[in-house]
Amino acid sequence: MNIHEYQAKELLTRFGIGIPAGYPALTVEEAVEAAKKLPGPLYVVKAQIHAGGRGKGKFQELGPDAKGGVRLADSIEAVESHSREMLGNTLVTIQTGDAGKQVNRLYITDGVDIEKEYYLSMLVDRKTGRIAMVVSTEGGMDIEEVAHSTPEKITTIAIDPAEGFQPHHGRAVAFALKLTGDLNKQAQKLAKQLYEAFSALDCAMIEINPLVETKDGNLLVLDTKMSFDSNALYRHKDVEAMRDETEEDPMEVEASKHDLAYIKLDGNIGCMVNGAGLAMATMDIIKLNGAFPANFLDVGGGANKEKVTAAFKIILSDPAVKGILVNIFGGIMKCDIIAEGIVAAAKEVNLSVPLVVRLEGTNVQKGKDILANSGLPIVPAEDLGDAAKKIVAEVKQAA
Repeated sequence: MNIHEYQAKELLTRFGIGIPAGYPALTVEEAVEAAKKLPGPLYVVKAQIHAGGRGKGKFQELGPDAKGGVRLADSIEAVESHSREMLGNTLVTIQTGDAGKQVNRLYITDGVDIEKEYYLSMLVDRKTGRIAMVVSTEGGMDIEEVAHSTPEKITTIAIDPAEGFQPHHGRAVAFALKLTGDLNKQAQKLAKQLYEAFSALDCAMIEINPLVETKDGNLLVLDTKMSFDSNALYRHKDVEAMRDETEEDPMEVEASKHDLAYIKLDGNIGCMVNGAGLAMATMDIIKLNGAFPANFLDVGGGANKEKVTAAFKIILSDPAVKGILVNIFGGIMKCDIIAEGIVAAAKEVNLSVPLVVRLEGTNVQKGKDILANSGLPIVPAEDLGDAAKKIVAEVKQAA
């Protein structure tokens, strides 16, 4: 789960991490009132969307010469003008794709006199099974280019979760940032605070870009992104309450309500599978046969008729879907129960695209009989290879 910048900063302040003063706003009027609470005379108006690259982004409605989603304002009037332009319009960044994201929230912060910008992030490195702290002296909007062109300017520090954060980790961060004196001590302290926040909140990622050195010699978090391990949110109801469903794909939101693992993709063949590994293999074999999956959807090992029906509705709510492949291996799950769900769902949604079903496992013959006697144009398949070939052929024929 992702949250907005202002929410991430609110969480970081609980761990004593320094951030500039700021307030969220949902309307132009709230933005003006937020600015009046700040000392000024410089303010920053920041669009709040779940995507990076806001500063370089462009608003679809304002033309190619319009300013991006992070703007400086030297007066309350400028805050009002920028807010009026941003709210309700669509911001397109390198991470949003051409569709962009509508800006429904702003964050009005105090301006900062910047001496130097740095980059600092933490994430779970699944390859090593450790928490990685990624550090660079080259913070700012071009960090992606730094990673691509001069990777030697990026330092990765691995922290064994069994050992936890140690003083030498903090010294390594400060050394990588080339900081001395009091700034060196601040960096060590910040690294420790970030690790504490990362661990305590079950984060998947914390990115600070930029971390800035101010003219008066302090380190401040100027911008940050945070994401969390969704499987751990039951431990953090306050964090879960920060979820903004308007920033998420509506189909993924609906799937989460039914405890379905769903991710929308760019193809035209919908997939419904039980088990993440089997789902990945199903998508691969669809591509091997010359087509592309429209989604990843794992109904889990304990799916029932209601869950299967919900899964069908979600797949078919995607207008790009021109056919569906159901691939079920019934271990804990019984094939006849799945078959009943498939039939019920197909009838309820008035299925109008080709449907290929491959069943194997517990009560498989009962399941096949239910499908065969349903009166629906369901195409049976003997194995995964057969299923993939049939659904690709059916979709091509329908086109």
